[in-house]
Amino acid sequence: MKNSVTKSNRINEAEELHWESTTWKSQFLHMEDELLFIERLLNSYVFEPNTPNLFERLMDYKSRIKEVCQRKDEVVNTLSEHESQLGGMLERDDRFCDQVYFGKHDEIKSEVKECLGDFQNLKTEIFNYAGSILRKHKPDKKV
Repeated sequence: MKNSVTKSNRINEAEELHWESTTWKSQFLHMEDELLFIERLLNSYVFEPNTPNLFERLMDYKSRIKEVCQRKDEVVNTLSEHESQLGGMLERDDRFCDQVYFGKHDEIKSEVKECLGDFQNLKTEIFNYAGSILRKHKPDKKV
């Protein structure tokens, strides 16, 4: 009886870890959509052209977006590797390995939170800046 309870607990723990990993992957997919929008915004012509330091500011944001993208890719790769090891956790009956896996999961959780948080902060900064320098009128149409 004890063995079936332990096996059931391990399955429940694995399901929780899988659910959390799936949630993170979903958040990163949403982040990719937002990054695409931000990149298009920064490359558009919707800003007042006479804004002081506009070019430098946009270049800085583009550079920081690139860094966030690279960091996201690293975390997603780590997450994918980690998730592929989840099946192995169930195949082995080794609580020590489970604890190592849980420890790694907690490390990845911290990386995910940091990456998503850094992106949120940068996104807020970009939107606040962009909102203040958007063109206030339609450009003249040439007929």
